[in-house]
Amino acid sequence: MGPYVGAPTDHTVIPFGKGICGQVAVSNENFVVPDVAAQDNYIACSITVKAEIVVPIFVNGENIGQIDIDSNTPDPFTELDERFLEFVCAQVATIL
Repeated sequence: MGPYVGAPTDHTVIPFGKGICGQVAVSNENFVVPDVAAQDNYIACSITVKAEIVVPIFVNGENIGQIDIDSNTPDPFTELDERFLEFVCAQVATIL
């Protein structure tokens, strides 16, 4: 795991409460966005992104980071995808 990987963007650091990732940093809850265009608080890292899922990583009860996956397809994420990312985040937390 590491920092942002992808096309160059000005949004590699996002303030708490801003954008989807910033909201997850404050709320400590998953955020599944089927259509990013419908979100007022969305910060676009790429014009091709249509949907996003963000799941926090907790270590000792503290939100220390997130896994953020963007999709170029509208509404692609399922409940199973969300549960899988929760599992991945929990596994990542055990090695941090």
